[in-house]
Amino acid sequence: MYIRRSNKPVFATDHEGKTISRADLPPPDTVRWVARRKAVVVAAVKGGIITAEEACSLYDLSPEELQSWQESLEKHGASALRVTTLQRYR
Repeated sequence: MYIRRSNKPVFATDHEGKTISRADLPPPDTVRWVARRKAVVVAAVKGGIITAEEACSLYDLSPEELQSWQESLEKHGASALRVTTLQRYR
């Protein structure tokens, strides 16, 4: 039996330097988006575990929303992903 393997990485590094895998991703039915969950999704996309398109489809995000998470995390760190401080960093 032939098993097709993807060329996607199995592990990536998050914003804190911790190793994450697909198992660390939030569940697809996530409703409450805390900063940590957003950061894990961004790290998974950046690390190639999932594509941006997969993330948007899986979590019902717009490409602009995912991009804003990526930019906020890159520019200001995980605290910028908190809804209560979002206005401060824009």
